[in-house]
Amino acid sequence: MGRPSKYESHVLPKLNLVESWARDGLTLDQISHNLGIALSTFCDYKNQYSELSEALKNGKDDIDILVENALLKRAVGYEYEEVTKEPLYGPGGKMFRNDDGTPMIAVTKIVKKQVAPDTTAQIFWLKNRKPGAWRDKQDIEHSGTMTQEVKHDLRKLDKKELAALEQIIAKSADSG
Repeated sequence: MGRPSKYESHVLPKLNLVESWARDGLTLDQISHNLGIALSTFCDYKNQYSELSEALKNGKDDIDILVENALLKRAVGYEYEEVTKEPLYGPGGKMFRNDDGTPMIAVTKIVKKQVAPDTTAQIFWLKNRKPGAWRDKQDIEHSGTMTQEVKHDLRKLDKKELAALEQIIAKSADSG
């Protein structure tokens, strides 16, 4: 019988931490370092033990889903209720208290509020979900040939006209 695997001593007892680290965005290298094992060993364990790969997947999936939902909510707008609570006072201004001595609190106002859709969130969502239609850079392919017709015969210009034309071209090249 050989010595026990580091999986049992270093990884298995910390699967919840592994999931948490994945949720926090740590890389596999950082997680393996936190566990005190080599990255290559960690990757072997990930391929060998389904509970480890599930912990990594769940950690990443959970946070991705939360962020996606929050981004979508912000993109389309939402409603929420703002609740105001105040201590209860009796006759003579004396505060009512619970049996444990804490002040009795009552809801005094509920206001329904709306958060308008956020165009930045909409743009971000669309660029990532539909990049073909919404990316900033559009790739346009052209097949065939392009021709340009020369309308002016520069050979007919005198030296003064050529000098003026050279200045225009130089300014255009500097600004472009």
